[in-house]
Amino acid sequence: MFYTGVRFLLAAGILLAFFFRRMIKIPGSTLRKGAVLGILVFGGFTVQTVGLQYTTASKSAFFTGLLVVLTPIMYYFLQPVLKLERKSLRIGNLVGVLSAATGLYLLTSPTGSGFNKGDALTLVCAPLFAFYIVYLDFASVEPDKVQLTFVQFVLCGVLGFLSAVFFENIRIDYTSQSLFSLLYLTVFATVISMWVQNRFQGDTTPTRAAVIFSMEPVVAGILAYMVRGEILGTAGIAGAGIIVGGVLVSEFSDEIPLLNKPVKLG
Repeated sequence: MFYTGVRFLLAAGILLAFFFRRMIKIPGSTLRKGAVLGILVFGGFTVQTVGLQYTTASKSAFFTGLLVVLTPIMYYFLQPVLKLERKSLRIGNLVGVLSAATGLYLLTSPTGSGFNKGDALTLVCAPLFAFYIVYLDFASVEPDKVQLTFVQFVLCGVLGFLSAVFFENIRIDYTSQSLFSLLYLTVFATVISMWVQNRFQGDTTPTRAAVIFSMEPVVAGILAYMVRGEILGTAGIAGAGIIVGGVLVSEFSDEIPLLNKPVKLG
């Protein structure tokens, strides 16, 4: 939790340094929506990190990846609640979702003991991240995405520090590797990636965004092979291929007659 607090407050500091004038006066609606996003991100990271102590990495990756399945269902039923623009869920989107879920199972090859508390905690992060994706579609109406991202970072960082004070024995060991990792996580995995998501997700649908996110373990597998020499295996390669196919089907479903028909879930 302390590491999460440091990461997100450093990220907020970077945005503040580059966009100080834009942070002087943040509208109330941006504060509220950014706060909700920050709570959802912190909650998801927390249960995922704690859960990983009690389950395997492969099971954690698979349970987290279930956000791909949950996002379109959650979006469909939250449209009237959040007064979101009606975006039809099409057959091609569902095919993409199911393909991504199947590919994730093959790619992560979840193995380990029976269902345990680590699995339960990790399973909670999937709906939290799915709700984050859906709520971001609602929050994308805010005109200044930098302000929205800044508020999200600040709240997530503060919650991380408060949790660390109450639940952790804080100790800091400075090494070149740890500083490099923190710098990478702060700049690339936080500031850049989350600002890009906040800025551009509104231009697509939450369902498509979730399917695109399923490409994360595919890219991770490729980088692990190139950088660390890790072998993906036959099932992993098949899973990666199925995920890529699912992304393509979801993205081009509007152009395919049989796949562009709307689906009603209830």
